[in-house]
Amino acid sequence: MTNNLDLLMFVALIASVLSGFPVAFSIAGVAVLFAYFGWVVGVMDISLLGAFGQRAFGLLSNQVLIAIPLFVLMGALLEKSRIAEELLDTMGRAFGQLRGGLGISVVLVGALLAASTGIVGATVVAMGLIALPTMLRSGYDPRVASGIVCTAGTLGQIIPPSTLLIILADVMSNAYQQAQYEQGKFSVEALSVGQFFAAALIPGLVLVSLYLIYILIRGALRPMDMPPAPADVPRPTRSEVLSAIVPPILLICAVLGSILWGLATPTEAAAVGAVGALLMSGARVGRYRRLILIGAGALIVLAIAAGIFPVRLQRSDLGLAAQMAGMSYVLIAILGAAGVLAALTNVLRERMVQDALTSTMTMTAMIFATILAAGMFSLVFIGLGGEERIAHWLANLPGGATGALLVTMLIVFLLGFFLDFVEISVIVLPLVTPTLILLGHDPIWLGIILAINLQTSFLTPPFGFSLFYLRGSAPDEVTTGHIYRGVIPFIGLQALGVAFVWFIPSLATWLPSIMF
Repeated sequence: MTNNLDLLMFVALIASVLSGFPVAFSIAGVAVLFAYFGWVVGVMDISLLGAFGQRAFGLLSNQVLIAIPLFVLMGALLEKSRIAEELLDTMGRAFGQLRGGLGISVVLVGALLAASTGIVGATVVAMGLIALPTMLRSGYDPRVASGIVCTAGTLGQIIPPSTLLIILADVMSNAYQQAQYEQGKFSVEALSVGQFFAAALIPGLVLVSLYLIYILIRGALRPMDMPPAPADVPRPTRSEVLSAIVPPILLICAVLGSILWGLATPTEAAAVGAVGALLMSGARVGRYRRLILIGAGALIVLAIAAGIFPVRLQRSDLGLAAQMAGMSYVLIAILGAAGVLAALTNVLRERMVQDALTSTMTMTAMIFATILAAGMFSLVFIGLGGEERIAHWLANLPGGATGALLVTMLIVFLLGFFLDFVEISVIVLPLVTPTLILLGHDPIWLGIILAINLQTSFLTPPFGFSLFYLRGSAPDEVTTGHIYRGVIPFIGLQALGVAFVWFIPSLATWLPSIMF
């Protein structure tokens, strides 16, 4: 038994998580127990735990992961300000007269919210509360409606900016560097979050296209499942559509554009997104609306002008043109700050920011506590010989590199029934991805195909997390059976999406190769 402590440790972890005990404490507790048990029986060097302090410091000083709380805050502000609700209502009325029109609007809104927030739980719950009752009142089959809402909500896993992609970028970069060291390279390359955001963009749009094609075909073949909305539902005016769609699109362009074009780091872009969400939320309340819009416009002008004609005011050799530009930048920045303060006043009065900060702190604490506990788990797992066992096992599977990846994909898919994407990303993937990279798989392509796989596990009965999110927010007439049966066609579409990326790797590798 002492030779299999690493395997027993993994089994104990799954049992502990399924018992309902908090995940972070389960991971850390199992690690500590097996560390001391391995030390007692003489199969582990307990001094390895001394490296835990370095891992904790590395986590707290990780510049990539700092972006997570800012992106979470951005999504929480958009949720609390009910911007998502307005977007769903407007798009639903715009497409409602088509067969499957409400379903199309839900998928499109899910894609926009995914690119604005990246938070799966919030998106599924919001659409379960807002869109699902509307679809049922329009005569949609509960199974079809539930499947569309669940699937659209999980787009936040693959469409950037996604919390999963940020964590995955850090994990894959570390694995890539480890693989290079094992190959004898000491001048190693790193991977950036921007590369993974760029790599996920086309596969994410492919999945959205597959969903839309399926809805259109099913609406044509089975119109009774997705009838058009009642004729008395007013279509939105052009100004309503623009006011609902343009602000989220501007926010997406500001965040993703600044990352993909190399104008800002992910952390800086996340800060831009948080400020943009604050301005959008403040403008929606109504007071000081003109000042907020002027301030937002001033910040956009400042970003463009400073990029075209940067000025360093601390230099002593500035010419007259640079001095005038610098002074104008200062005035524009003051105007932008006034707009931000006005927006902050509005959201504080409506208690939006307090609720958003509470949600942000809760989710961020969960994510970082899990990553910290996973660092201890992986230390003990390595100390018990688990890493060597997995590397040997993957390298000797039939089918070579392809067989190893297929088995890994199956394991990750099955683990998605029981574990959240954070636990899988920070516990399982660091153990298998270095070997897969050494076997010849491109690290960026590998990361994206694993991300789509994790997204699929969110949808798969009986333990898919999106199913639980929707079950908690769905009307009483929607049963668990409706939800389970409704997602089955979309699981097939997810598998088709994985196949596209598998057989056409350029879907994931072309954009980052061009932009980086």
